This record gives sequence, structure tokens and C-alpha cells, in this order.
Amino acid sequence: MSCRITRLVFIVGALACAATAWAAGESTDPRIELLKKLPAGSKIEDLRPAPIPGLYEFSQGAEISYLTADGKYFIDGSVYDMNTHQNLTEDRRNAARKQLLSALPESQMIIFSPKAPQFTITVFTDVDCGYCRKLHSEIAELNRLGVRVRYAAFPRSGPGTESWRKAQAVWCSEDRNAALTRAKLGTAPELSKSCPSDPVAREYALGQSIGVRGTPAIVTESGDYISGYLPPTDLVRYLKDLQLARR
Repeated sequence: MSCRITRLVFIVGALACAATAWAAGESTDPRIELLKKLPAGSKIEDLRPAPIPGLYEFSQGAEISYLTADGKYFIDGSVYDMNTHQNLTEDRRNAARKQLLSALPESQMIIFSPKAPQFTITVFTDVDCGYCRKLHSEIAELNRLGVRVRYAAFPRSGPGTESWRKAQAVWCSEDRNAALTRAKLGTAPELSKSCPSDPVAREYALGQSIGVRGTPAIVTESGDYISGYLPPTDLVRYLKDLQLARR
């Protein structure tokens, strides 16, 4: 069962309990009762009025869902404005991703940048991922096309695995850029006993909050999510299209 399905089942069960409480007249504020039943760590500010009257928006990281004010229904999907055809849910996801990324200092990222970048992307990467390696093999072309690439670690196999240890070793290297390039070519640096796991753990947790499910996962400056590899020219064309769509 996927994380998303598990979350869906949990919240649907929580709503059933909340609806019973409201029927008994225990509370006049749906948010208060919902908060008691939502996953641990949920806060009152995670619930806010949705664009549709009678609905509340529930957000965890970049995961957005909707609840009816009476607690009877849970909606897992996107809300569109029929006049503008705008995906209002995706706009909220983008804003959440942008905010989450802003909390990660660039000093913790591995950055490959041209002198005058036109675009900046954050790439959640796995040293052992084939398409991550393909993307990195084209880093010079991306830079030539004006794309600044900020890497964050996301070893898909999780903590304590070989890919995780490689990500640690790269992060602890004196020259992280060179170490990452070597690792993606199959020659990872040695992992010293004093190398901390915390930086990789923070970036991995950030990726989970953003909604990363596979690598490479690309996030634009505006929070748009691009799943998977694109050739440099296609990626730049897509970034330009996103930019134009916001004008």
C-alpha cells in the first residue's frame, strides 16, 4: 500500500469519527474536531477555508486535500476554476513547495551554475539512479542553456542503505561538486566515520514533504514539480512555457 493510499484511509477513518462527534453537538468548529483526529503533528493552521464554500483545505507539506465542514466527506483531488481553467490545488502545491525549499540554505546544496543563469531548478537526486546520472552527464549543456542546477540528496532506498552512505560521503567531501560527479560515474568517495547523516536526512525529509516519489525530481523557482528526466532542450522549453503561463 502506498504512502498516499495509507494517508487517504487514515483520514477517511478520522472523518467518520469526527462526524459522529459533531452530530452529538460536541463542537461548533469543524477544524477543532478534525484536528483531534488528523495525523500527529497536524496544526490548526493546516486547515483553512477552501476556494469552494463549505470545504476546508488540509495541507501537509505539498499534499493538499479537502474536507467538508460537517466532516462527512473527504476529497482527494484537484479543484479547478471553471472560468479561468486554473488548477487552484496545484497553485497551492506550488506555493507550499516554494516555501519548503526556501528553508533549505544553498550552503547545503550542491550547485552547478552558469555565470548568468536564466532559470534555477532544484533537483532531488539519487547517486545510483540511472536517469539522475543521465541528467548530470548533461549538466554542462544545461548550464550553457542558462539553467542553474541545485542538487538535494534523495537516496530512494532510504536511511542506512548503500545509496544513503554514498550521498553522505559526497556531502562530506571537500569538493562536493567533483565528488558528486565522480559518484555518478560509479566512483563514490569513502565514507569517514565522522561524516554526519543529518544533512542527507534533512534533504530526504524535505523531498518527502514536497512529494518526491522518484528521481530525478525537479522543482522550479515557482514551485512547479517536474517528475523525471527531460533532455536539456526540452527542459528549457518547458521552463519557458511555465514562465510565459504566469504572465
